[in-house]
Amino acid sequence: MTKINARLIALTQPTIEARIPSSEALVAYCARVSNPSNQDNFDNTEGLLKYCIKNKHWSVFEMSNAVVEVEAPRDITRQLLRHRSFSFQEFSQRYSDQIEFTDREFRGQDDKNRQNSVDNLEEELVAEINNDVSNMRTSANYIYDYMRAMGVAKECARVILPEGLTMSRLYVNGTLRSWLHYLEVRDDEGVTQWEHVVLARRIKECLVPAFPTIFGLLENKE
Repeated sequence: MTKINARLIALTQPTIEARIPSSEALVAYCARVSNPSNQDNFDNTEGLLKYCIKNKHWSVFEMSNAVVEVEAPRDITRQLLRHRSFSFQEFSQRYSDQIEFTDREFRGQDDKNRQNSVDNLEEELVAEINNDVSNMRTSANYIYDYMRAMGVAKECARVILPEGLTMSRLYVNGTLRSWLHYLEVRDDEGVTQWEHVVLARRIKECLVPAFPTIFGLLENKE
């Protein structure tokens, strides 16, 4: 089973002086910048956020940031790096010999949709592929350890590691607007690679408790 995890590690925290109850309420507070006499009214936060979503006033959702820790195979985190509105801090194989391998799932090509894969491979073929991949992973790990033991630099030895079979860990920082856009794009079966769909759903799971009203409104909107 491919290891894919996400957890929320930081969230924009309003100051005590502002008396804003949550990061989500901060979005509503900033949305009322032109109505200062009513900024401290959080009784109708849901109505205001619903209005902003309905009328596509997405800039207000840039007022809150979330930092998410992601663990996934390196070929999947490479796709995540394409979302350039985020900021990233990633585990580097140049500084550590703690290389973690992961199992992967193998599927057949969808003949009708070149962006999609389908679970249609024979069990015998999958077993054969998994055995070959296991041998290749063992060989790569052995060669890496040997080169390191002989004094080869980590930045050179890492070139033989299979990207799709090694794990990466990174911190991803973005505005709530960026996260909402990311989830809209990546939680899309048949368009996004399945492993990245799983990652997007893991990320959503850790963001929903921080922004329950906003995600609830988006679900109802759909």
